[in-house]
Amino acid sequence: MPGMTLIVDLLYLVAALISAPVWLTRRILAGKAKTDWPGRLGCTPALPPSDRPRLLVHAVSVGEVNAIRGLVERLAADFDVVIASTTDTGIERARALFGPRHAVVRYPLDFSRSVHRFLDAVRPDAVALVELEVWPNFTRECERRGIAMAIVNGRLSTRSYPRYRRFRPVIRPSFRRLDLVIAQDETIAKRFIDLGAEPHRVCVVGTMKWDNAAAGTREVEAAAARLAEALGIDRGRPIIVAGSTGPGEERLVRDAVPSGAQLIVAPRKPERFDDAARILDPCVRRSAEGGGGAGGADRFLLDTIGELRAAYALADLVIVGRTFNNQRGSDMMEPIALGKAVIVGPDVSNFESVARALLDGGGLVQVEAAELAPTIERLLRDGGERAAIAGRGLAVIRARQGTVEAHAALLRQLLAK
Repeated sequence: MPGMTLIVDLLYLVAALISAPVWLTRRILAGKAKTDWPGRLGCTPALPPSDRPRLLVHAVSVGEVNAIRGLVERLAADFDVVIASTTDTGIERARALFGPRHAVVRYPLDFSRSVHRFLDAVRPDAVALVELEVWPNFTRECERRGIAMAIVNGRLSTRSYPRYRRFRPVIRPSFRRLDLVIAQDETIAKRFIDLGAEPHRVCVVGTMKWDNAAAGTREVEAAAARLAEALGIDRGRPIIVAGSTGPGEERLVRDAVPSGAQLIVAPRKPERFDDAARILDPCVRRSAEGGGGAGGADRFLLDTIGELRAAYALADLVIVGRTFNNQRGSDMMEPIALGKAVIVGPDVSNFESVARALLDGGGLVQVEAAELAPTIERLLRDGGERAAIAGRGLAVIRARQGTVEAHAALLRQLLAK
């Protein structure tokens, strides 16, 4: 409907103009003002034709990009898989994981002209949208062009679902256009149906992140050894790793770690590295010339990209960030898959079903901020309890693996129609 498209475009334009002082200021302060604006407006170089069906997989940012690793590997033999991401860090991670085997493109803003240009350039036969990302103009244009649309690893959190529900009359047509929704659990499936997805097109297979939780390898152990040597970490003393931390959490873990233990902190966002360094001062920074310390330090800042897994491999105990500061949590499966006991805070809404399964299975420790320090002390004293928690966590992960192949099979069926 051209009239509805115009209305949506006008609403986007008004919202962008009204909120510009906020989002533009944030981008400038974060050093992101010089992002790929042409790409965000759909100006993507045209991809060459393919002799295989083309599947566009859209993963918003780093977490979603990491989640599709196994899926892309399974589909690459049959389809021309193109990866789209929204954020700068998502694009960077996608290129590191998938280039040059797969084209990596910027996912556009949902203005109708941006969407038209983007789809003209990519020309997909089907689109897989990771977790959610149901936009009115994009879904409308895909439907008009006969491009099949699927939600993979579908997720609607307890926090975001009420917000979507308030706009149900407006967004219902977008959800109804979906040809397939692969939800992480039954509760999420019901939420998609409530927002407009056709019930017969919704199925539940679990989260792909179970399959992406890989055990330790020689390569990981070698990377961990290199990291420890570069930073001057004493592997004979307790090591605590706080991964993907957000605002307020660096100070929290700094104050909770007992004397004699070593603390490695890895903030989630690069623009927060300097703030974290000030909070942890004195600390050894990974980015420092020569890599770091000469030994004897207790605090270390992992201000690089791509080394968190190696840091987790060093840990005696892991604290997963963005769980103590109302930022909905980060992935706790990676350190558990490496055989580590893991602590999270009260907010794990980004990983509801995963955290619930791990907590029910006794493979995860969840505490309030005030309980963090005594919990760390108890677990550092009791290696047997740490090992038991880690073992139960691994058992939960292994029992739920196999979801990536189920996703791949459903997408093959969709593309065969």
